[in-house]
Amino acid sequence: MKMFVIVRKDLSTSQQAVQAGHALAEYLMHGPFSRWQNGTLIYLGVKGLKQLENIKHKFEMEEIPYIEFREPDLNNETTAIATDTQNRIVEKLNLL
Repeated sequence: MKMFVIVRKDLSTSQQAVQAGHALAEYLMHGPFSRWQNGTLIYLGVKGLKQLENIKHKFEMEEIPYIEFREPDLNNETTAIATDTQNRIVEKLNLL
């Protein structure tokens, strides 16, 4: 089982690491059907908020479960999302 964490690359390297961790923690705590058992962890990157919001929209349209993390220190913007569902959307993204 794989976990895909998608993070904004317009954040600093340190912020990317922290935000990815937050998204993973949110998924494990609140994900409706988390099947991930500490298997393969894949970090993927997107250019910024607009691209991340676009991916969220695609996930919703295809009913792919995901959890987002919104950073309070960044005006509650979405900084990362996590899903344990392998799909064509994540397969097109580049590794972080």
